[in-house]
Amino acid sequence: MQIETLKIFCDLVETGSFSLAAERNFVTQSAVSQQVRGLEELFKHRLLERVRGRREVRLTGAGELFYQESRHVLAAYGTLQERVRGLDGTVAGAVRVATVYSIGLHELPHAVRRFMALYPSAKIDLEYSRTTRIVRDVSSGAVELGVIAYPEKRRGPSIIPLPGDRLVLICTPEHPFARRKKLRAADLQGHDFVLFERDIPTRRAIDRIFKAHGVTVRRVVEFDNIETIKRAVEVGFGLAIVPRPSVLDEQRSGQLAVVQLAEPEWTRSVGVIHRSDRTLSTVARKFIELLTDKSQVPGLRSQVKSRDRLGT
Repeated sequence: MQIETLKIFCDLVETGSFSLAAERNFVTQSAVSQQVRGLEELFKHRLLERVRGRREVRLTGAGELFYQESRHVLAAYGTLQERVRGLDGTVAGAVRVATVYSIGLHELPHAVRRFMALYPSAKIDLEYSRTTRIVRDVSSGAVELGVIAYPEKRRGPSIIPLPGDRLVLICTPEHPFARRKKLRAADLQGHDFVLFERDIPTRRAIDRIFKAHGVTVRRVVEFDNIETIKRAVEVGFGLAIVPRPSVLDEQRSGQLAVVQLAEPEWTRSVGVIHRSDRTLSTVARKFIELLTDKSQVPGLRSQVKSRDRLGT
């Protein structure tokens, strides 16, 4: 039995998917199945059971025990690797970071490039997801760090605050609001809006602010993707409220007009979350240090290629 086999098993449990476990470990799905069968034969216990009619796997009692102990072995092995590499002062290894699309595309890339320049032996595996899944993946240990908007205090994950963003209104350059330097919430009463879907934290924050100011807008369409929202505004579907870093390029090119919102509460908080009951890897700690150092990451703004189209 090899360390890689334990990692494949843990990835399978944490993702609940043979295909995702295979993708994470650069093997085939059949190889994942073979590794699980090999473990079951070695320990003479069934570790997983499939749920009939669903693409789902569940741990047996023996599987739960095996999973928990495997996590300890993997953590110890990771610590061993770090300590040996650290003998010569090298920061090496990989950290899995999950983030929402707007932050990952428009704010983290500069930080990632700066980090790779500072620590060329380290690697950041950046992936994009919705906030609910990021919290779940951090809690399960599937990813080490999550960078999300409007992080909420809850049992389990710790929160490290990062500089927040101002929310701004966007519209077509021809819209009457485009000539305004600043708008108040009351000015938006009754207008057509392109909105984030209801379960996205930025949408919930916008709804709270509208309610606090007694403002009702007309919901034209909802999307889970900030890029789709921007395109819908461009073609005249309505107005939208988005984080300012996500529309800097469109503002410079003249594709969209960006208008400040007057009230102080139009600010989106951002934070890093991680499990409080686990010691962070050296790579994760160094990445957090860079994110919280304003001199290293001015504005956290740039671009990065996304492999998924997901919400903010």
